[in-house]
Amino acid sequence: MGAGWKKICTFVPVKRFLLLIIWAICPFMLRAQPATDSIRVSLITCSPGHEVYQLYGHTALRCENFTRGMDVVFNYGVFSFSQPHFIWRFVLGQCDYMVMGTQWQYFPEDYQRRGSAITAQVLNLTRAEANRLFHNLLENCQPENCTYRYNFLFCNCTTKVRDMIEQSIDGRIAYPSLPQKMTFRQILHQYAPRGTWDSEGNDFLLGATVDTVVTDRDAMFLPEYLMKMADSAQVYATDGSLRPLVRETRTLLEARPTPKTELLPVSPLWAGILLLAFNLMVALAEYRLHRMWWLWDIVLLLVQGSIGTLLAFMHLFSQHPAVDSNWLLWPFNPLALVAIPWVVKAAFQRRKTKWHALHAAYLTLFIFFVPWIPQQFGRIVVPLALALLTRPLSYLAYYNKNRK
Repeated sequence: MGAGWKKICTFVPVKRFLLLIIWAICPFMLRAQPATDSIRVSLITCSPGHEVYQLYGHTALRCENFTRGMDVVFNYGVFSFSQPHFIWRFVLGQCDYMVMGTQWQYFPEDYQRRGSAITAQVLNLTRAEANRLFHNLLENCQPENCTYRYNFLFCNCTTKVRDMIEQSIDGRIAYPSLPQKMTFRQILHQYAPRGTWDSEGNDFLLGATVDTVVTDRDAMFLPEYLMKMADSAQVYATDGSLRPLVRETRTLLEARPTPKTELLPVSPLWAGILLLAFNLMVALAEYRLHRMWWLWDIVLLLVQGSIGTLLAFMHLFSQHPAVDSNWLLWPFNPLALVAIPWVVKAAFQRRKTKWHALHAAYLTLFIFFVPWIPQQFGRIVVPLALALLTRPLSYLAYYNKNRK
């Protein structure tokens, strides 16, 4: 959410220059702002796109200051690849995002190119509340305040906007309840449907924590959920009055749907099934030819162990939410890397090794207990586990046959 705006800071020098100008004059704007400016604030929601960083849409705040003739959009989804050790910090969940104000006229361009819709909900704020919100946004844009530690589920470009609106209200906002209770993963699947490679990547990295039922407030981590809940929200003012949070809704840019190109020509499920079928054919050939293809074992163990190493690293060191409760560390773990020398040595010496029995045992247990594990797995997981299971079973069958 908001990652598409990385292009503003990294790839478009003219816009970057304009952004720096806006940022530079923020202190002047803050000092010179009258207490009774006429300001209209709109909650801006951009619909999802096809790229990974566009899947969930984006949220921003537009402030039209009619007193000073300004039209500024405040965006909490800005980051730059030029940050020191960006990739490393991203893996560790230590990625810092920024809020930045820019002229509204430059905001819609990126979303227009990718065919996304832009919806504006004009907030029903009093003049004092609108001024307070504008003042707080300008204060947030100061160099010492503009960065924040990004958290995909609990502190992102959407939740920051929601929190800023709430802080400006004289009273409290009451949101409607969700029509049905869902988990984080079920909500994410609405934007990256099960069976797609985008969804498969999410399901591989996110553990059991995202299979807990979300609260109504936590569901607002996604832009369209905040938009829907704001549409029916009510403001309970300190003077006892009641008013809707949204005064009116406008469509500023119509959606222009474009076809999505999948990462691979086959679905994750069929990719897993094809690998399983290939492994079964390999096992049958080995059994009939009385030889073991240990080079194929090295490939599979390297992949299995590398995935396990990544999951273990995320579990132990990453601050990303929900990666520390991943049951996929059971079938995919770093032990597979340690086992490679044993497997190769056993293949050359044509004898059993304890690894084959251990490998078969924990993969079998995982497949058996999948229905009871409190985590929803991607569709590729069980076929992958079965494909991996064929290797130790093939070895055990081969050695038992030779012993006879």
